[in-house]
Amino acid sequence: MENKLEGKKIVLSADWLDKYGGAERVISALNEVFDFSSCFTLVNLMKEEDIKKTFVGKKVKVINSNLQFFGFSFRKLILLFPFFVNNLNKKARKSKADLIISSSFATAKSLKISNAFHISYFQARNMKYIWDEVDLYFNSYRKIFRFILPLLRKYDIKQASNPNVIIVNSIFVQQWVKNIYGRDSIVIYPPVDVDYFKPMDIKEEYYVTVGRIVEYKRFDTIVEAFNKNKKRLVIVGSGSMLTKLKKKASSNIEFTGFLDKSQVYEKISKAKAFIYAGVEDFGISLVEAQACGTPVIAYDKAGAKEIVIDGKTGVLFKEQTANCINSSIDKFENNPKPFSSNEARENSLRFSKDRFKKEISDFVNMYFKTEL
Repeated sequence: MENKLEGKKIVLSADWLDKYGGAERVISALNEVFDFSSCFTLVNLMKEEDIKKTFVGKKVKVINSNLQFFGFSFRKLILLFPFFVNNLNKKARKSKADLIISSSFATAKSLKISNAFHISYFQARNMKYIWDEVDLYFNSYRKIFRFILPLLRKYDIKQASNPNVIIVNSIFVQQWVKNIYGRDSIVIYPPVDVDYFKPMDIKEEYYVTVGRIVEYKRFDTIVEAFNKNKKRLVIVGSGSMLTKLKKKASSNIEFTGFLDKSQVYEKISKAKAFIYAGVEDFGISLVEAQACGTPVIAYDKAGAKEIVIDGKTGVLFKEQTANCINSSIDKFENNPKPFSSNEARENSLRFSKDRFKKEISDFVNMYFKTEL
């Protein structure tokens, strides 16, 4: 498609920059497609090496809000985020831009620059802390929070009206955006570096799960399942629940802690299957597992429904319980036809980085052609 962006000033809006993770991989892909003059974000606490990876070596001026002064404690001030969003928008008013592209799972969709067309890529249900996960994050403060919650939700809905166009990373998020914000959106699946992973046909006798070990990912349920079935399980990652789960786990469960990308690939590629019990807006690790030719056993909701082909590239289970996980493992092991590594690999290619870059470029150019 013809490039309609030549000569246009494009700025990036990101929620915050503190480490290089899944959200930052999307920002990296956006930087490979677009030449951003600046990036507006609530805080920038990244190491220099992570900044280079996020902006793919390009020189992008980072402009942050006064929330920066609170360092890595910035999340504790979530109730004051509206104040700091307004602070960032005041700084943005001094800028000029033709196009804003925001990568948003919280507040990035809020950026305003006069006359700039705003396309927002929703990486997740935005501000899900105040919508779907209130009990998880604020259970200790519910009595106080119940008075503030309606105000925060009203503010978030208002900010969701800022973008001219919303793109979402899954059908699951698309439906959520319609229900919560009353807005239509289009789906462009996020970029996964499937080329890095290669399928391995010979599998070893263990199962694997990978991710941040936090409550909503339901590692506790996986541990409970493997405490019962006594099969070998490797858990890769670290997080707030790690110590607690180690105490509960039986000897057949191994905790590796944090591993680098090559080590994670080795663990996933040799496993019989990848286990996942959480609710993910998309689920990049599920794609990476299939890129290794490793089938996935996952909870039949949200992103997993869109990534895993039940009975072909994995098994989906209906309830987040240990018994349901074990029933699915039995189904997997006793399947009359062995799961194909090549079929899993082929399915993963639907989510490649090259596909994302082409789709996002074509879409943005189309809107500049029709709207500007």
